[in-house]
Amino acid sequence: MGRHRRPPAGGRSHPARPTLPGVGVAAPESSDIGIADWIEAVVREIDGADGDVVLVGHSGGGNVAWAATEARAGRVARVVFVDTTPPPPGAEISEFPVLHGVVPFPGWDFFDEEDVADLAPEVRERTAPTTRSVPARVPTDPLPLSGGARHAVPVTMLMGGMDEETFRRVVQQWGAFAAEFDAIEDATVVPLGTGHWPQFSDPDRLARALLAAIG
Repeated sequence: MGRHRRPPAGGRSHPARPTLPGVGVAAPESSDIGIADWIEAVVREIDGADGDVVLVGHSGGGNVAWAATEARAGRVARVVFVDTTPPPPGAEISEFPVLHGVVPFPGWDFFDEEDVADLAPEVRERTAPTTRSVPARVPTDPLPLSGGARHAVPVTMLMGGMDEETFRRVVQQWGAFAAEFDAIEDATVVPLGTGHWPQFSDPDRLARALLAAIG
């Protein structure tokens, strides 16, 4: 989850990757933290930025970015989703095993093979120890999302394995996700040709795609 400030004329951009509340914090200190707290933290980042911002959300981080966009649609120039789709109201991120009151990284073997196939053994070994737990509530909290201001904000979806034609066909089978996507006025799907974690498997390709999307 990150953002990129669009600077005023003559200014400079300042990318930021805020650490969201409760990340790496043991229970019970993190037990009361939910996705609404994560959204609020991103909204505060937007409010503290100079000029418009671009929000980037990978996987479940897209839920946070999308809700923050609804809260501050007038300040968000674009939302970039990395291998995920704009979520409808009430959507959850996913269910993960809870251990000692938090959600730790479940290990690379937990995920579908197509998601991790391009992660070399040395990449898995290097990245797994850098992960931190998230509060137990965050992945399963329903997304508090209402209104429709977000639909006017341009969206770029950097998809690991689907091109635009395939995605537009497949999303129609996803119920409320289809309605959410169809409501967006300006949406572009860009295939990356990677698994679910391009930031690990092909960071240069992801960086180029992000820069192209941000403009």
